[in-house]
Amino acid sequence: MKDVIIALDFRNREEVLTFLDRFQEPVYVKVGKELFYAEGPSIVREIKALGHKVFLDLKFHDIPNTVQGAVRSAAGLDADMLNLHAMGGGEMMRGAMKELEGREKKPLLIAVTVLTSMDEKTLKSELHVSLSLEEEVLSLASLTKKSGLQGVVCSALEVPKLKKALGEDFLTITPGIRPKESASGDQKRVVTPAMARELGSDYIVVGRPITKAENPYAAYLKIRAEFMGGERI
Repeated sequence: MKDVIIALDFRNREEVLTFLDRFQEPVYVKVGKELFYAEGPSIVREIKALGHKVFLDLKFHDIPNTVQGAVRSAAGLDADMLNLHAMGGGEMMRGAMKELEGREKKPLLIAVTVLTSMDEKTLKSELHVSLSLEEEVLSLASLTKKSGLQGVVCSALEVPKLKKALGEDFLTITPGIRPKESASGDQKRVVTPAMARELGSDYIVVGRPITKAENPYAAYLKIRAEFMGGERI
């Protein structure tokens, strides 16, 4: 199912609740490091209690045992989606998936490939990756699928090749989404909601174009309609 995930890039609980109070129905939101480290696990529980879905975006990347324990704790918060870095390797990812076995309600577990704030020049000159950006994303996504995870975070520009190579059921969660009238900010591989739909994204992650809008709810509805196209919203 396609959906728009709103990035709650706020500093504290009060800002989050004030923002969510402007919405007339439950939405899918992303809780990242800034908010989680400020408020702790309770903010996830509180958002869930309001009826919203939560993508807990903590990008686990550590030794396999540590990541497995982190996934265990995060899954206990009833988050709907968790993520880790594919760069952590297959053993780390398989261990994380193993931790979710036997749970009655399992969150989606996805992996970050190459951050959308990075471009090929950075990948080669600073990280010394020999593959092209697209090849690196496909390589990491292939490892992710082989490790048993359900999908990846990537740029919408990379979705067609990933879907072709890994199948339509392999989920793509795509940040770096900006309406035509919005500035790209610190994102480098940017597309519009309509482009993301055409490219085949399953979920788009949108932050400032909604959270900084004069009317966040109206901005959300406009972006969601553009992304969902003819689908019922």
